[in-house]
Amino acid sequence: MKFAIIKERKNPPDRRVVFSPEKLAEARMQFPEAEFIVEASDIRIFPDSAYRALGFEVTDDISGADVMMGVKEVPIEALIPNKQYFFFSHTIKKQPYNRNLLQAILDKNIELYDHETIVKKSGARLIGFGRYAGLVGAYNGFRGLGLSDNLFNLPKVETLSDLNGVKAELDKIQIPSIKILLSGTGKVAYGAKEILDHLQIKEVSDALYLTSKFTEPVYCMVDVMEYNKRIDGKVGNKQQFYKDPTGYESNFMAYAKETDMFIAGHFYGNNAPYLYTRQDAKSAEFKISFVADISCDINGPVASTIRPSTIANPFYGYDAQNESEVAFDAKDAITVMAVDNLPCELPKDASEGFGDMFLENVIPAFFNNDERGILKRARITQSGQLTERFSYLEDYLKEH
Repeated sequence: MKFAIIKERKNPPDRRVVFSPEKLAEARMQFPEAEFIVEASDIRIFPDSAYRALGFEVTDDISGADVMMGVKEVPIEALIPNKQYFFFSHTIKKQPYNRNLLQAILDKNIELYDHETIVKKSGARLIGFGRYAGLVGAYNGFRGLGLSDNLFNLPKVETLSDLNGVKAELDKIQIPSIKILLSGTGKVAYGAKEILDHLQIKEVSDALYLTSKFTEPVYCMVDVMEYNKRIDGKVGNKQQFYKDPTGYESNFMAYAKETDMFIAGHFYGNNAPYLYTRQDAKSAEFKISFVADISCDINGPVASTIRPSTIANPFYGYDAQNESEVAFDAKDAITVMAVDNLPCELPKDASEGFGDMFLENVIPAFFNNDERGILKRARITQSGQLTERFSYLEDYLKEH
């Protein structure tokens, strides 16, 4: 079986890759029956020469490969019919902007595996860039805090060589005595936590956080059962909430009254209560002045996130009273960081971490008869049809 690392063609350019040269060499050693080739690319974080140096064929023609491995969406015109593709398709939530892409995949008889659909039996994701989104998002949060309050001036992540460079810059700053709320308990949130812990910011329980004043910076990490409560007043159940959140309401204002900086690292499920609404943000008790929204759901659960921001211009201001965008450092504005492609800023580390997960979980499935069911669960299309697991996308395609 022949695998190809494909060139990233989406704009703005993404420098990440599924496998670094070293990790691809490791894959070749573990699976000598597999052949790996690399499509030539002038934007990849690892140059073509680094793959050639380890004996890989680098070519403009990868049509002889069976399995195509990429990161971002492949433009329709670049899709090769009758192949297997791995990439983030951004279709499984019925994203309207990629409906034509999914239809083209069916028309071209492509077997699609979305990195988001590579999961355990429990549904927990096995592959992703979540940790790096959390790391970069939290760093950007502190960078924005420094700029908006004239405290310090951290350089952009994209100007730094790697994660060690990021942490070295953080060692140079002093965080004032603020209260920081971090939502979530997944890879994104733990990536952000890594930054908070590196800064030696003290973690406190939610009980202390909600009732105490501090003379040092502190943070509190909260899960869905902390910032949501049952409408009927009974004790909430996390699994029940995930299945059906309609009997719940937000308890977030209790935290908003005590928080200076909010780092949103949660996953937001459909029909769950919004954390805070535009009306909530208008309240005199709403104390949050900076939001690092790593989750980046637009006009959704974090009301101040009214648009995604960019790596070039990561910050904007939200005027809660007028529900409008203002300068990020405007008086009384909530400063927002809502970059939606954060791992792109740390392409080397992110690619190396991604390759570890892909080699551990995906490549073996091609050679062990998919004994863990990973490929079966992840397969979105087959033989020009949606698979049963993803048949819910039929109506999405009919809107085409």
